[in-house]
Amino acid sequence: MNSVPERLHELPRDRTVIVYCHHGSRSAMVAAYLETEGFSRVVNLRGGIDAWSACVDPRVVRYG
Repeated sequence: MNSVPERLHELPRDRTVIVYCHHGSRSAMVAAYLETEGFSRVVNLRGGIDAWSACVDPRVVRYG
């Protein structure tokens, strides 16, 4: 989260940016920040990688 402002130039503005974290809370804050910085195609992975593992791909290791 802390390095996102200084690395904005590395993110594509012409493509969808998917942001995720463990449970989706921190990534939601980053997604909102990106939108304030003019990114129009930002998606937060709701529920985070934990939900992705539980609901979509159980091969993704879940961690505590």
